[in-house]
Amino acid sequence: MDIAVFSDIHGNYEALKTCIEYALRRNIDTFLMLGDYVAELAYPKRAMKMIYEMKEKYNCTFIRGNKEDYWIDYRREPNPNWKANDSTTGMLLYAYERLNVSDIDFFETMPIVKRMEFEGREPFIICHGSPFRTNEKMIFGTDRIREIMDDFEENLIICGHTHKQGIEEHNGKRVLNTGALGIPLGSDGKAQFIILHGGNGSWKEEFVSLEYDCEKVIADMYEDDLFTHAPCWSRITEKLLRDGKVSNGSVLARAMELCGEAEGKCIWPHIPEKYWEQAVSEMLK
Repeated sequence: MDIAVFSDIHGNYEALKTCIEYALRRNIDTFLMLGDYVAELAYPKRAMKMIYEMKEKYNCTFIRGNKEDYWIDYRREPNPNWKANDSTTGMLLYAYERLNVSDIDFFETMPIVKRMEFEGREPFIICHGSPFRTNEKMIFGTDRIREIMDDFEENLIICGHTHKQGIEEHNGKRVLNTGALGIPLGSDGKAQFIILHGGNGSWKEEFVSLEYDCEKVIADMYEDDLFTHAPCWSRITEKLLRDGKVSNGSVLARAMELCGEAEGKCIWPHIPEKYWEQAVSEMLK
């Protein structure tokens, strides 16, 4: 039995299409979907349409990511600090305004962690960030990831969120990170996911990286004016799609650092555009 594990699509329907087609050519029709389905990219409904089609056609399990938590929380209590034409929150607002009630209802049905069981094979855990929080990063080589591994009897945990594909081993246990299908780090712009091969009662991972029509995705960003909705954020995303080197989160951290140095403190999401511009000029070279 083989299973495809996708995470961090972020609205990249071109990459999603490529990865689905590849999995089907490998005779895979079971998919584990680990969250962050839209955001960052243009036309989120195109990605959602493909996700709903997967749900109807194939054996899919869906986990909620931190982006889904944003939309759910915003519906419950709109955040007045989300602003259009803003590098910090512009893409959050853009995506939310293009989702509908049934999309967010769908997100609310998703758990943040699930124990997967397949007959004749060892069970394993799937999550987006960590089994405890959608926005917790399971960073390889840290004490925290080993604590989490020790908290579970299962020998395998699969996650996403960091956008970095890889494996951590500890006391006979493994954490696999799928990388990001939509906007990966460290992949030269290739879409990434994992195939699990089940045999002899256990699971063996295969890390996959695929080229896709990245330029079509970037053209969509310009066509739908994402560089107005979220100016610096979209510039970072464009470069990340092409080379996979500098993350939005790292530039955000630098913008907040610059803001704090200049103004004494910086509290998200109150980050003036001038600090975004300064951080982008330093980091996107």
